[in-house]
Amino acid sequence: MAERLNFSLARYRDTKTPDEAFAYLRKTIEASGVYILLLGNLGSHHTNIPVEVFRGFALADNIAPLIVINDQDARTAWSFTALHELAHLWLGQTGISGTDSENKIERYCNDIAGEFLLPASEVRQLAPVLKLSVATVAEQIGPFAQARRVSRAMVAYKLYQAGMIGKTTWAALDRRFKDEYLRFKQLEAEKNRNAEGGPNYYIVRRHRVGHALLGLVRRSLDEGTTTYTKASRVLGVKARSVEPLLSMGGAR
Repeated sequence: MAERLNFSLARYRDTKTPDEAFAYLRKTIEASGVYILLLGNLGSHHTNIPVEVFRGFALADNIAPLIVINDQDARTAWSFTALHELAHLWLGQTGISGTDSENKIERYCNDIAGEFLLPASEVRQLAPVLKLSVATVAEQIGPFAQARRVSRAMVAYKLYQAGMIGKTTWAALDRRFKDEYLRFKQLEAEKNRNAEGGPNYYIVRRHRVGHALLGLVRRSLDEGTTTYTKASRVLGVKARSVEPLLSMGGAR
């Protein structure tokens, strides 16, 4: 997969933030002909969809293979989800992640995404953690995960796979990281409510839709093969907002 995408793990990790790392991965996947969308609600924050419902899903199609990532999830988890769903597409199967981790195919896609971003040989470089407390293991995982632009939950899962921690410790770490993220998200929401203004609507929308789909819609409009009404449905905006959305950043 990495060879087909012309993906460089070193370049991925050389980014400054998880957002930049995901943007690089997304670009390589979209260049292969797959569309990636970030969608976590039904149109407003009042309809946010919890990650317990879905982390992402893939629609296998010969013409327009599609990956949707729940942007309510931690940003450090987006890359893993994108690769998990890409594995589904490579198998030629439509799938939903986050629903049945015990499913054989789900485990297989998890293993592919995990090995892609964090080879098992690297996990074994961590100091022995088998007999350490959950808090101590969590402290060691933090900087290790940050340096590799992956989520702490993924590192914990890889440690469990490698036999470096037991199932009970893995479950405790997973629960700890999830609770910490929910607290962070709550504080972030309160901060945004108290802040004046906010990010530009079109910038946010472009980020969620992705350059590949924006470019396709732009070309279709220029060639006369679609209408602004249809384009608005594809992009999830009103017809009058299509042109401003496409013009910002020069979608081609």
